[in-house]
Amino acid sequence: MYFQYGEKEIEYLKSKDKKLAEVIDRLGHLYRPVNHDLFSSIVHSIVGQQISTKAHQTIWKRMVSELGEITPDTLICTGKEKLQSFGITFKKADYILGFAEKVKNKELDLNSFFKKSDETIIKELSSLNGIGVWTAEMILLHCLERPNILSYGDLAILKGMKMVYHHKTIDRKRFEKYKKRFSPYCSVASIYFWAVAKGAIPEMKEIRR
Repeated sequence: MYFQYGEKEIEYLKSKDKKLAEVIDRLGHLYRPVNHDLFSSIVHSIVGQQISTKAHQTIWKRMVSELGEITPDTLICTGKEKLQSFGITFKKADYILGFAEKVKNKELDLNSFFKKSDETIIKELSSLNGIGVWTAEMILLHCLERPNILSYGDLAILKGMKMVYHHKTIDRKRFEKYKKRFSPYCSVASIYFWAVAKGAIPEMKEIRR
C-alpha cells in the first residue's frame, strides 16, 4: 500500500510554489509505502532510530523472519535478550517491551488514534519512553496517512528543502514559512523532499559551507 494522493493535492502545491512544482513535474507521481498496522509501525520506528536505513532494514528483516507477526504478545514472549540478538540496543529493547506491555494491558488504546487529532497523537506518543515527536510524526504520515505532516526533526526533509530552494540552512522560522505555504497538504510535499534528498534529481545538490 502507498500514501494516497492525487490531482487535488498536486495542483494545490504547484499553485503555491514554483520550485516545488518543477520537482513534481520532473518526478511525477511518487509511491511512498505505508503500513496501517499501528503497533508494528511504532515498533518499526523505534528500531530505526539513529541507525542507517540499511541497518534498520536488516534488523527488521531478522525480526519478521524469526517472529512472524509483530504483536505485543510475540514481543513480550521473545524477551529482551532475544530482541538484542537481532541487533537492537539494550535501551531500545526496553522501550519496545515497555510499549508492548502498555498496549497489552490496555493502558494505551491504539485504535482510538484513528479518531484523534495530529496534535493529540503526537502528545500521547511522545510521552512514552523511546518515542519522540519525530517518531510520532512519521507514524501520522506512514501509518495513519494524515495529510499535513512536515517534520522539522527529519534531516532528510530539511536536506531536500535545502536542495530545492538553495538554502545553506533551514531554521525554524524559515521552515514554518514553507509549512504554512504547503498546508493542508504538507505530507505530499514531504514525499517529494525525501525523493530529492535521496538524489532523484541528480543536478540538485546540497550547498556546503
